[in-house]
Amino acid sequence: MFLGVTSVACLNLFSRPLQATSLTIISYLLFSWSYSTNAGFLAHPAEIYPDMKTKTLSWVIMLIAFIASPVLTGQDTKPWYFGDPTPRPEPDPKAKVLPLIKVQGNKFVTESGKTVLFRGLSISDPDKIERQGHWNKGHFEQVKKTGAMIVRIPVHPVAWRERTPEKYLLLLHDAVDWCTELGMYVIIDWHTIGNLNMELFQDPMYNTTKTETYEFWRTIARNFAGHNTVAFYELFNEPTIYRGELGSLPWSVWKKINEDMISLIRAYDRETIPLVAGLDWAYDLSPLRDDPVNAEGIAYVTHPYAFKRGQPWEPRWEENFAFAAADVPVVATEFGLHTDMKSPEYQDYGNRIIKFLEDRGISWMCWIYDPEWWPQMLKSWNYELTEGGQFFSKALKGEMEYQKK
Repeated sequence: MFLGVTSVACLNLFSRPLQATSLTIISYLLFSWSYSTNAGFLAHPAEIYPDMKTKTLSWVIMLIAFIASPVLTGQDTKPWYFGDPTPRPEPDPKAKVLPLIKVQGNKFVTESGKTVLFRGLSISDPDKIERQGHWNKGHFEQVKKTGAMIVRIPVHPVAWRERTPEKYLLLLHDAVDWCTELGMYVIIDWHTIGNLNMELFQDPMYNTTKTETYEFWRTIARNFAGHNTVAFYELFNEPTIYRGELGSLPWSVWKKINEDMISLIRAYDRETIPLVAGLDWAYDLSPLRDDPVNAEGIAYVTHPYAFKRGQPWEPRWEENFAFAAADVPVVATEFGLHTDMKSPEYQDYGNRIIKFLEDRGISWMCWIYDPEWWPQMLKSWNYELTEGGQFFSKALKGEMEYQKK
């Protein structure tokens, strides 16, 4: 019996182009031969199995083996050369609940022409949240309570691979559904740090390739095209050469990579706004003075953490990134504060950076709504805010004196 079952599995493994009928006949011949004693190679089953129950059972086992063998051997029943193009997802009936966001000059506007200044936050990776048992609408309801109007969702390459794109997409669809219902927009962020051109990265969790990155955006654009809730695609979290340890990355090369990603995305999705990160861990946009990205309807990203430059901050912020906001939209998609806010410098920084950004019409998202990743906005998974989290929640709600215009 073992030899017969093995024969069926082997035939499926090595004979994918054969039709099922041919495989059945060949499997039967090998099976009969393996159990024949005196009857010869083409023994009739009656000669091999005088007991009808035994004969019937053996045929059932062989049939099951034949059906199951493609699964056991990892083979599809259909040959590779009959492959189908990847189907487009069905339209989401909630896709148009929120107004479409567009670029107009140096601002974000709705279809009716209303200017939007986004205030929001980053959650942790959906894979992390789901593994820790908090991936549900209640998590996003807590986010909504902070005053956030947009949620940045960081997707780490290692999590994308380990969970598999198909299963990870289910998490992203959950997030988009919940945010739609709660009236919050979404940024999908390919959350990696390093040099994509040389494929060298700051930590193994950020390891990726250009091919995987392009395929990620092709998959995301195919799945979320036409969904107004997904307002932005943040193409790459933080490009850096890490003091030369990750090679070299001239702006001209980084610019071309982003132009390629934008062209690819727009083959599927011409509405969602691509966000292009500056160099130096997404801080420095100074190359835009002479060589902006060759694409319309995009925005640029900066991550203006306090430690990026010494004081006085404002003139350095103006020189390094804010100058660009006079012509194109700029978004500070990541910056944070110490958890306990005990440092007067950090408390001062929090007020100064938010006022600086909003005075120039620069949208912002703080980092990070999580009790473990630094700098934490949460004390624990009971959703109690740290002092830094309380500060940001007040700013997200527009309750600072300098926000009341």
